[in-house]
Amino acid sequence: MMGGGIESLPPRSVGGGGRRPNGQVVSDRGGFQMPLHYPRYSRAEYEAMPEWKVERLLNEYGLHVIGDVDHKRKFAMGAFLWGY
Repeated sequence: MMGGGIESLPPRSVGGGGRRPNGQVVSDRGGFQMPLHYPRYSRAEYEAMPEWKVERLLNEYGLHVIGDVDHKRKFAMGAFLWGY
C-alpha cells in the first residue's frame, strides 16, 4: 500500500449464516456472538430459575462460571441486574 490510501478488501461471504429466534446473528465463521438483547429477568425469577436455565443464560453471554447453582444465580444477578 503506497501513498497513505485505503486498501480495498474483498466483500465478506455470509454463506451459512442467519438469525436465531432470540435475534442472535449466527455465522459460519465460528467464535463468540454476543446476543442482541439484554436479559430481562427479575430478582425473583433468577432466584427460582432452574440450574440448566442459569447455565444456558451465562453460556449465551460467554460467561463460564464454576460453582454450585446458588453461586451461578448470584453471579447472573450481579452481571445482569441493575442495582443488585
